[in-house]
Amino acid sequence: MKGFLMAFVAASAVSPAFCADVGALGGLSYYGQINIHRASKPELIFPEPIVVRQVDVVTPGEPVYMRVPADHAKNWRKHCQKYNACDQRVLFVDDKWYTNVYAPEYKKSGAEKP
Repeated sequence: MKGFLMAFVAASAVSPAFCADVGALGGLSYYGQINIHRASKPELIFPEPIVVRQVDVVTPGEPVYMRVPADHAKNWRKHCQKYNACDQRVLFVDDKWYTNVYAPEYKKSGAEKP
C-alpha cells in the first residue's frame, strides 16, 4: 500500500488533473482522471471532448478521461479548475461504466497493491 501511495503521489505531481480525487483510484468514491489503456472502451457522457479554455497549440493531444459527478460534467466551466483540467480536452466516462467495468478491472489488475 505504501508503494502504491508513493506511485500515486508521483503520478499526481506529473498529471495535475488528479488533484480532485475524493477516494482511491478504482474505488467508487474516486473522482478525477483515469487511465483507460488497460480497460475496455469507456462509455461516455458526451461524444466529443469538452474544452473550457482553448490552448494555443498546433495539436491539442489526446483527450483525458475523467470521472466526475454528473453536475460537474454538465457545468464543466464552473468545475474544471477543481480538477486542474480547464485547458485540456476532456471526455467524461459514464458512472455506470466506471463502477461496473473500470473499477473491477482496475482492482483485478493489482494496480492498487504495492
